[in-house]
Amino acid sequence: MKVSDVYVAGIGTAQTGRVATSEAVERGWWDAQERDRSGLLSVSVAGTTPAPDLAIEAALTALAQSGHAPEQISGVFHTNVHPQGPDGWSAQHYINRHTVNQPVTSVEIHNGCVGFFSALQLATCYLTATPGRTAALLTAADNFGTPAVNRWQASRLFVLADGGGAIVLSRQHGFARILATSAASDPELEERHRAGEKLFPPGLTNGRMLNFEERTERFRQEQAAGSAPGLGDFGSLLLDTAEQTLKEAGVSMGDITKVIHDGFHHDALRIIFLDALNVTEEQGIWEFTRRVGHGGPLDGIRGLEYVWKNGEVGLGDKILLLSGAPGMEAACAVLEIISTP
Repeated sequence: MKVSDVYVAGIGTAQTGRVATSEAVERGWWDAQERDRSGLLSVSVAGTTPAPDLAIEAALTALAQSGHAPEQISGVFHTNVHPQGPDGWSAQHYINRHTVNQPVTSVEIHNGCVGFFSALQLATCYLTATPGRTAALLTAADNFGTPAVNRWQASRLFVLADGGGAIVLSRQHGFARILATSAASDPELEERHRAGEKLFPPGLTNGRMLNFEERTERFRQEQAAGSAPGLGDFGSLLLDTAEQTLKEAGVSMGDITKVIHDGFHHDALRIIFLDALNVTEEQGIWEFTRRVGHGGPLDGIRGLEYVWKNGEVGLGDKILLLSGAPGMEAACAVLEIISTP
């Protein structure tokens, strides 16, 4: 989707602590060999701070930076992957109330780790669909420190990290111009993250913990027995999505200064993301993500904030943001930096 005259006017992330991966090994939370294989140095952990409060903290920073008054915000879009509070409650309206407090639509988006990109696409369409809509608030937040998750062992691809992030999209101004954003999926692979687990009752409601490894192993067994679809090629899906986004943005991979990617383990990051696009670690943000872990849909926001505020991109630089999620789905966006901090 080619985008015109939509900007990132403000960006913010919540302050959280970090737990060193060496401490996780010492405390018996994580296997030493897994820690060494991952390459991670630390992971962001929020203690008992509720995820919506992490979103609010980030949103207030983004709003203050954006130059937009609360009454200029035409919609609130919140994304997450883990429960946010009481069952049946609306986290997105709580975030609205404690940030802009406006009578505008407030939407919660669940699309795994690509949820930020889904929110970005929907909010962009929302702002451009009707004249007079000026800006939108997008937030992402999770706290995985619940009894339903062992953040260290839920997957061999990443460690689940806590945090909150926010951006303000604007039709008027900003530090980055959105050039294009796209997403595509291979729904034949939805079973990869479901295999061996019943749909009803949902596992979270009967005390079952999140365990991607258990399901992935069951999926491999079903494949070997010929009862599950082929693994597919997520790398090709990601590459096609990136190429489509770059084409719509009017740029090539050679024009990209930085690539913002998910906070996966070193080997998974290379195999799933970087190698598929022929991107080097230096062009990516590994030295940042190895210190914070994988925050789900938060990764794109805090990666963008990191490269912009730390001077790793300057005026005119183009950035490619990318992510993958169960589904399987790939999502990308291309931004151009038009203002320095």
